[in-house]
Amino acid sequence: MTTLRLAIVGAGPAGIYAADIAKKADRGFDVSIDLFERLPAPYGLVRYGVAPDHPRIKGIIGALREVLDGGAVRLFGNVEYGVDITLADLRRHYHAVIFSTGAIRDSDLDLPGIDLPGSYGAADLVSWYDGHPDVPREWPLDAREVAVIGNGNVALDVARMLVKHVEDLMPTEVPPNVVDGLAVSPVTDVHVLGRRGPANVKFTPLELRELGEVRDVDMIVHNEDFEYDEAARRAIATNKQVLVIDRVLQGWRKREVGTASRRLHFHWWARPVEILGTDHVTGIRWERTEPDGMGGARGTGEFRIQEVQAVYRAVGYFGSPLPEIPFDRMHGVIPNHEGQVLGDDGSLMAGVYATGWIKRGPVGLIGHTKSDAMETVDHVLRDGGLWWSPERPDERSVVELLESRGVRYTTVQGWHLLDAHEVALGAHEGRGRVKVVPRDEMLTASLGDPVH
Repeated sequence: MTTLRLAIVGAGPAGIYAADIAKKADRGFDVSIDLFERLPAPYGLVRYGVAPDHPRIKGIIGALREVLDGGAVRLFGNVEYGVDITLADLRRHYHAVIFSTGAIRDSDLDLPGIDLPGSYGAADLVSWYDGHPDVPREWPLDAREVAVIGNGNVALDVARMLVKHVEDLMPTEVPPNVVDGLAVSPVTDVHVLGRRGPANVKFTPLELRELGEVRDVDMIVHNEDFEYDEAARRAIATNKQVLVIDRVLQGWRKREVGTASRRLHFHWWARPVEILGTDHVTGIRWERTEPDGMGGARGTGEFRIQEVQAVYRAVGYFGSPLPEIPFDRMHGVIPNHEGQVLGDDGSLMAGVYATGWIKRGPVGLIGHTKSDAMETVDHVLRDGGLWWSPERPDERSVVELLESRGVRYTTVQGWHLLDAHEVALGAHEGRGRVKVVPRDEMLTASLGDPVH
């Protein structure tokens, strides 16, 4: 064998980094890589999981685009694993496959009332305001008061998008249907709840600092939450990130409030215990907590209620199972050893690998994704004895397979066409870009014709 044919399922950062690393690695053979993505456009959560008013974070797209534009990797967009192409197909045409399908749905939260109308997963709202083609075009923004459960960056993004005035989003790529929805939102107050204290938040300093710059929004914090214990004081003194976060929050404590039309309230030491209501959310009940001396929190027996008409849980993402691939339903990942997928009996599954959030869970930043991909790719390149023996490894055979099934697949060139189309839509409105939402419109722009 002179060429390793490698399939990668999922064209988000994890999959693209894995492709780049595999192409650049020292080896005694060539590597031919095909990326399969179920959406017509690449980049995964960088395109569909980052709030539209974070252009600096979306700058990572530039690095990902360089990999795709390098010509060493083929992209097949609008191809869904398990529907358009199967594990048997991959075995027939490749020596190995890496799954990098990420985690796109909300983790469950076991609370009474969690299933009431008006109770939502944050990931679903993120998909809506980011213009994901597979979610409804409209979102029920009819609440004046909203609760957001969570103390991570997704919770901040959701809270900020809900309180931010829609005109301040117009310089971004926010889709027209999202503009229309946010424009009529009656929201005045958003309450963010975290079960531990301000020194334990998972926000990044940049996110928090930017939040405080949002126009016409008062930042409401409560003095009782800043009675730090020794562990919190030590964290502030020894961790630069915690120190910066504390400085931002201390600055908010000194602000005068009462003049803005919208308010963002932070409630720390607040453990949600019940979402209230009968046929719709009417409030949220939480228990006041306190430090347990071991970095966690314990209940105090004091309960409080906040009237709200909507609740969003932002307590983490969770992976989804893939056809014919083992899945750990407790942790939402593909069971693996350093990216080598494990079968139900714990043995290595020949030819099958994982990287990114579907491998390790939804934790870590882009830097973790790169090192994660390096670990997986290293095993792929060394595991010659576990590779499949494909019947048709030639590159043309996969194209023939997809075309024989009538799959309207997109390519890197097609993504360039869609990209140019979105930029042109933005230019027409004096904006940098307007994201296209409907899948058919994405395909029409990508393919140049509604029929491939």
